[in-house]
Amino acid sequence: MKKILITGGAGYIGSALIEQLLPLPEVEKVVIYDNLSRNNYHFFLGNKLPNQEKINFIQGELLDTRKLKKVLNGIDTVIHLAAKVTTPFADADPHYFEQSNHWGTAELVYAVEESDVEHFVFASSVSVFGSSKDLIEENHHPNPRTIYGISKLRGEEHVARLMDKINTQILRLGNVYGYANAVRFDAVINRFMFDANFNKRIAIHGDGKQHRPFISIQKVTEILKQVAIKNDIPPAYYNVVDKNLQVLDIVDALKAIYPEMEFTFINQHLKLRELLVSPETKLQNHIDFPKGTTNLKDDLLVFKEYLRF
Repeated sequence: MKKILITGGAGYIGSALIEQLLPLPEVEKVVIYDNLSRNNYHFFLGNKLPNQEKINFIQGELLDTRKLKKVLNGIDTVIHLAAKVTTPFADADPHYFEQSNHWGTAELVYAVEESDVEHFVFASSVSVFGSSKDLIEENHHPNPRTIYGISKLRGEEHVARLMDKINTQILRLGNVYGYANAVRFDAVINRFMFDANFNKRIAIHGDGKQHRPFISIQKVTEILKQVAIKNDIPPAYYNVVDKNLQVLDIVDALKAIYPEMEFTFINQHLKLRELLVSPETKLQNHIDFPKGTTNLKDDLLVFKEYLRF
């Protein structure tokens, strides 16, 4: 029986993951540790969660060392999802990302080192690879090109200290899309979906030919669930990607669903940076990995069913 702490548990991925963890007999307790900085309270609304007696919410900051140490008492597994996030290749105030993704992760690792936690799972990002026109394999050396990617890599460096001490996995996630209770609409596919459905128009930056690695929220939470409850996955870095898509591929899928949708280009003359990441991962040898690449149109049709009008 596992007692699991999820940092950022009220966020996009966390809200979907918790729904999968609560029904499991292997899970005794789930503690959500979240500062609610995005002012997104959707996780707390809607259909009742199963096995509610297992869940506990604590509002707190990653940099609050005293509270962190207290909340880790009795926890077996930590799933670290909390992060300041941004769209790929966007740059913003370095301090904004460093505080949470770098130093917040450092504080969490320090607290874990002084606790009885036995298992640590870190949701990193393929942004640590920077950009590449060639397909990036799992053993590729990181070379972040944005403030966000740099902050996630620095967070990884702190988590890596745990690998010789406890069972630790660093999962480099592709861009996550799809419906969840606390869905992010700044993620590219989700934003396009919102604009296509309600505004009947989307805006494309650059020429639309740039590739990005993606994975659906359903797949990523299924993978996280299995990693969280298994004890025999080797400590390592793992890529968690389903497919690489051009932005124009996303447009095609949306046009099939919304034939009346219009699209405009912003700075069409600009060719934006590429990032392609191989879906092949050693993780497939250790969990019941979701089979096959999902069809984007089918995923978006499921998303559409959750939109209210």
